Amino acid sequence: MTDVTHERSRRLGHRLGAPVPVSTYRLQLNADFTFADAESQLDYFQALGVSHLYLSPILDAAPGSTHFYDVVDHSRISPVLGGEEGLRHLSWAAGERNIGLIADLVPNHMAVPTPAYFNKALWSVLQKGEESDFAHWFDVDWSSGDPVLMPVLGERIGTVLSREELKLESMVVPGFEELGEVPVLRYYEHVFPVRAGTENLPMESLVEEQHYRLAYWRVANEELNYRRFFDVGSLVAVRVEDPDVFDATHRVIVDLVSDGTLDGLRIDHPDGLADPAGYVSQLADATNGAWVVVEKILEDEERLPTSWKTAGTTGYDAAWRIGALLRDPAGSSPLAGTLHRVTGDAMGALPGIVDEAKREIVKETLSSEVHRLATITHAICDSDVRLRDHTWRSIYDCLRTLLVAFDRYRAYVVAGVPPKSMSLEAIAHAEALARESLDPERHETLEVVVDLLRGAEVGSAGRTQESSRRELITRFQQACGAVMAKGVEDTAYYRWTHLLPLCEVGSPASRFAMPPATFHAWAAEQQQTYPHAMTCLSTHDTKRSEDVRARLGVLSEDADGWDDLVRHLQSATEKYRPSELDGRMENLWWQILIGTSDESESMEWERLEGYLIKAMREAKTFTTWTSVNDTYEAAVLKFAKKSHRDEDVRTLAVAWHEHTASGVRAATLSMKLIQLTMPGIPDVYQGTESVNPTLVDPDNRRAIDFDTYASTLGRVLGRSKPRSLAEEKLQVTARALHARLDHQNAFTGPEAGYLPLPSSSGHAVVFARTVADDPQVVTVATRVALDLKNLGGWAEHTVQLPAGTWRDVIGRATFEGGAVPLADLLKNSPVALLVRA
Repeated sequence: MTDVTHERSRRLGHRLGAPVPVSTYRLQLNADFTFADAESQLDYFQALGVSHLYLSPILDAAPGSTHFYDVVDHSRISPVLGGEEGLRHLSWAAGERNIGLIADLVPNHMAVPTPAYFNKALWSVLQKGEESDFAHWFDVDWSSGDPVLMPVLGERIGTVLSREELKLESMVVPGFEELGEVPVLRYYEHVFPVRAGTENLPMESLVEEQHYRLAYWRVANEELNYRRFFDVGSLVAVRVEDPDVFDATHRVIVDLVSDGTLDGLRIDHPDGLADPAGYVSQLADATNGAWVVVEKILEDEERLPTSWKTAGTTGYDAAWRIGALLRDPAGSSPLAGTLHRVTGDAMGALPGIVDEAKREIVKETLSSEVHRLATITHAICDSDVRLRDHTWRSIYDCLRTLLVAFDRYRAYVVAGVPPKSMSLEAIAHAEALARESLDPERHETLEVVVDLLRGAEVGSAGRTQESSRRELITRFQQACGAVMAKGVEDTAYYRWTHLLPLCEVGSPASRFAMPPATFHAWAAEQQQTYPHAMTCLSTHDTKRSEDVRARLGVLSEDADGWDDLVRHLQSATEKYRPSELDGRMENLWWQILIGTSDESESMEWERLEGYLIKAMREAKTFTTWTSVNDTYEAAVLKFAKKSHRDEDVRTLAVAWHEHTASGVRAATLSMKLIQLTMPGIPDVYQGTESVNPTLVDPDNRRAIDFDTYASTLGRVLGRSKPRSLAEEKLQVTARALHARLDHQNAFTGPEAGYLPLPSSSGHAVVFARTVADDPQVVTVATRVALDLKNLGGWAEHTVQLPAGTWRDVIGRATFEGGAVPLADLLKNSPVALLVRA
């Protein structure tokens, strides 16, 4: 449940009158697609019906960045993208076409670039240590007295020194030209500053005297003393909770919002911040209540607190519900049978797989973070005579177990602020689970740790505001999100292969399907609490694009047929199946092979190979990013490549695609239309206005052939009928986006509403968008189309349209209100979008 109820005038999360997108189109900017390139496609975006372009991060990023989430300089727009002049020119040209801009903002971290001098703030810290003017920018543990760990060496420091791989050089450091030539320490492509007065020391002594510690890269997981983005040591966390740091890192972006260059912002990973709610409140004040959405992953039925000054989330909560709505619940058990036969995993194994993965992450990948939490907690106890007998090891065991037990990204306890009931409930739930796992001897320590995490009085009175206790609360909250992200999404979700669309970012893998009534109830609630939140189907973080997920979702509609197909695929490839191939990777591969192909073509092997390498290493079962098992990987890839080229396999795949074509068509078009017309601001990720099967990054950042899209769009919006599913999807997307522009009051207006409409068939999803409760636009979509086909089609089933005359902007037919046969309404397409004639 949400923690408060907004008054109608405050529920939007932004100021009244603030520019609000009607829809967004997400562009991935990089050196090969700049502001100027986006400007060259504005006519296409206008023809498509987009109201706003949603730009990936625009601030200066690390050299060679392909995504720009690795910011190095907050004070300037990336010159690689075209700089401030290019951005303003894009904004002006877009504005002439009534298209606005929003941008992605990364407040949680900056890059540790190579060479380090590209991040001037970090370079200063490495050069001057705690005396640097920028020392407070970064979450470095200065209390230990240790230098900042720089785990960049390919071998241990002793080996590197003996090989004389560290070189003392002098150079004019880019960005610090005013200093002239200065001594620097070079390790291949890495360059570091040299502390003043140490340049004449022997190399071994020089290294010891720096404000940073050069170390073997494997040291990071155990001894890293700065907070990072999840487990990525090359992304150092930034303390935006400090007003000075907030101002410095947000000044350029805030100015762009203030002068109208940007209409709004998307916030990357706010859960990594010390106080997410406080941050978005500060941002709302700085931008005068601009439209802002946050990338918040909500677990299952978790709700975003309505006290946050945000328009809502970026839409993962909508994406998984749309997918669940379109899946057939009857397919869950048969697919579980295939899962068990191929992998040995039973249907009830998921919680154990998640638990095991999180334990591994806490013990290994994030061990330095847990060690720091335990050290802070032990210092608190050691300084209080009433708590002194709680040992470091006991505290460590309790914290580690709590992190594994936590079932969401954080509980939103803020140091110095009485926790809300929802926060206390989340902590209590984790405590109960942890108690079951811990030895009874640890239970008393667990109670102390939990009280500290709640900010409660424990031990000697009057100490709740001590800085160490406040730090513990904050750091634990930040660690929870990292454990969830790395343990669940980046490990367990590569091991659990029941049905791959279940294992998506922000998706609860245990929720196989959802009935229309449940979806309608959630959508109606969204319309009341977060009507201007973003909705999405594909993002730069999704493991598989919406089109791959739609195609795989149809497996639920013929799960027995799928099991037969897998048996035939196994038989066809038995002769070259390697002993190293594990069941989980095999089950994943068959789904990916089908999900990325269709009747006419298969995805290129090079793209599939990249995905499989990432999937194997993220699963961390037989190989990892840091300990590559070449034998295992080579065997799996050889098998996959051979089966990808096997004519017998391709024949089986084509037969499956032909058999499921009607189901895939309905799922693809229904998924898109529902997302584009349900409550919220729909985002179209670049290329997904048409069928665009992509896999996890970097595959989903591939360039889009906008010129071909534009040519096709002109044809399908004219009198020509779509020639393929890809063209149908483009047509549906454009018609829906234009309907939003033409009927803005029904989608984003102050009296906009959502009204489910009655249908006599559970295979139809029907709802109206209203103005002051008067229906203006009606969506009709088909779910579980293969089952519908087996039942003989729509037969006598009807939908009850509101009074009046309605025109289908997709099929162009006209209907009168009242009971309308679904067979007539959906005669030529599995979807319809009706507007008042």
